[in-house]
Amino acid sequence: MPIVRMTPDTLNDENRKFEQTPLRQTLFLNSVPKCGSHLLRNIIRMFVPVEQQYNEQFLQWANLGQHLRALDPKRPQVSWGHLFFADNSAMELAGARKILLVRDPYSWVLARARFFLSDEFSGNVDRLKSGELKLEELLNLMIFGIYEKAPPMYDIFTNNAVAWLGTGVHLVRYEDLVRHLKALDGRDAEYFFATLLEASGIAMPTDWRERVRIGADRKQSGTARENLRGIEVDFPDELPDTQKRLVDFAAPGLRAILGYV
Repeated sequence: MPIVRMTPDTLNDENRKFEQTPLRQTLFLNSVPKCGSHLLRNIIRMFVPVEQQYNEQFLQWANLGQHLRALDPKRPQVSWGHLFFADNSAMELAGARKILLVRDPYSWVLARARFFLSDEFSGNVDRLKSGELKLEELLNLMIFGIYEKAPPMYDIFTNNAVAWLGTGVHLVRYEDLVRHLKALDGRDAEYFFATLLEASGIAMPTDWRERVRIGADRKQSGTARENLRGIEVDFPDELPDTQKRLVDFAAPGLRAILGYV
């Protein structure tokens, strides 16, 4: 499996400054990789006792069997990861509350490429960091995959997100999360986070805004864009039009089923 280097955060110490109510039901934060996983995780961590947070590993299909204790319904905890929809994962999560975080595939392509070039990521695709490829070539690899090294966008979104829809998951779009963080004092943000916490089995405390602000602090996330190191490519803010058409070709209907059209 690829290696992701993370700088430790201080959220456990921040968490203990607040009165915490124990979880009564297992909670799993599932996401497509590079969709804001750490942002959502860090926010939810501010509402759950540290002792009920499973910090050992991001759960994935490859290591699920080694971390089943994270999903033990007799010992409710919150855990997080990128789990495929399959027989074992569905059965292990049958009694858990499930949040599913996704991102617009257009911006996901840029986020994945940026992360692959960063010092925080190391794997069998490190040659991409050599600077030999044009930006458009790199983006196409993110869309169509790298033969025997990295799966295509279609497979990632199908297995990590689309196949979970309709099974009782609470869908969160990264863009909605960010939009409400920018207007946290508004009524719309209050409704958004109240709905998220209710779906997570967490009662909304009166100090919820302060907790959200601390959890959403980008300095606490080693994978936030501005905290990635070693990137020498000048990425655009928006995916080029040709690559947008390629996303639509490679995964027709994907943006629509996720609510982006």
